[in-house]
Amino acid sequence: MRKTKRFIFRKIFLLPHKTSLTRPGPFKAYSFVPFSPLAMLDPTILTIGGIVLGIAIIERILERWGVIDLVDQFAKVMRFILPVTFYSALIYFFVTFMF
Repeated sequence: MRKTKRFIFRKIFLLPHKTSLTRPGPFKAYSFVPFSPLAMLDPTILTIGGIVLGIAIIERILERWGVIDLVDQFAKVMRFILPVTFYSALIYFFVTFMF
């Protein structure tokens, strides 16, 4: 029969005793970012808005020239692009804006 040896756990894993823990004291941190209309001057949103505005102006110019078929094609495309662009820009704005 094998003889087993007994070890005392505290002797094997004896940790140095720390008399005091040095923890930093609590501190107050304030972060206030006011909502500003200037935050909407993001270059990405301005670029998207400029493209949509440019397409609308081109559509009006074509309407004055009497190219109604092309204006109808623009209108069909814009019915899809305008809501998608608006909601995409809105989501982008709220994701990148720091509150």
